Amino acid sequence: MKKNKAIFSDLNYCFLSLIIVLSTHFMNAQNKSTSSYLRILGTVQDGGAPHIGCEKKCCSSLNFKEKQDRKVTALEISDLQSEQSLLFEASPDIVSQWAKLRFPLKGIFLTHAHMGHYSGLLHLGREALGAKNIAVYAMPRMGNFLKQNTPWSQLIDLNNIELNPLELSPVEPIKNIRVTPLLVPHRDEFSETVGFRIQGPNKTILFIPDIDKWSLWEKDLITELKKVDLAFVDATFFNQEEVNYRPLSQIPHPLVKETVDLLKAESWELKDKIYFIHMNHTNPLLDPKSKETKWVLKQGFHIARIGQQFDL
Repeated sequence: MKKNKAIFSDLNYCFLSLIIVLSTHFMNAQNKSTSSYLRILGTVQDGGAPHIGCEKKCCSSLNFKEKQDRKVTALEISDLQSEQSLLFEASPDIVSQWAKLRFPLKGIFLTHAHMGHYSGLLHLGREALGAKNIAVYAMPRMGNFLKQNTPWSQLIDLNNIELNPLELSPVEPIKNIRVTPLLVPHRDEFSETVGFRIQGPNKTILFIPDIDKWSLWEKDLITELKKVDLAFVDATFFNQEEVNYRPLSQIPHPLVKETVDLLKAESWELKDKIYFIHMNHTNPLLDPKSKETKWVLKQGFHIARIGQQFDL
């Protein structure tokens, strides 16, 4: 009887040990896969939606929730281990986007000096937040633009922000989060324009909210897509008919239809990486129920929506 009890006790011990090992393995795997996140804080082009002065149905028919959801493009990277967040773009909607940040802000990465991408910095000044030394990562021309022009220079003089110069090489603002700027062609009156390759513990993201035609880029889009797990790319306009009120030469973004056509022969696995973002207020992809949205999804692509979250 005592021998049976001893065997039973040993079996209990082995069973409990196995449970502990499996639990530890599960927790480590879970921690590994969920230590960092990317979250969509906005998906709309610089002017937002409803757009100022727009009397078209795309703006006038929006209900309250649609108005709340249509924020200017921005991303958050949040890291659970350090309990810090990074913000990609300082949009005009920074007030509501700031309120949604999971952790205190470690730094802001700017792509270029067009209003939808940096004007939110004004809210960090003495008239609003009165921030203290928030790191702002910017390429050389972008940094010089902020230093040499008011009211942006005041943010630097009063130590509301601290410029962190970027080059075309990786930086690590948070441990295990590496960010590499990628120069892209765009309308560069005030600064150069970059996208970012963001490398997390487990996944790599491509973020290019603004670019001129893919053919003008010195890099090959398909090659770059193969290097990453997810890509958030310029979808300012869906097709040419949408921009018949302005010469296309003035706004040479790659049309969504052009991007889809460029990648039509690629694998479904590659297409599945792509999330269209930075949509003009006229873009029918902003409406999840539009026929254009259904068409894009049927081709194997995705459309970024506010609040979406991805493991990084």
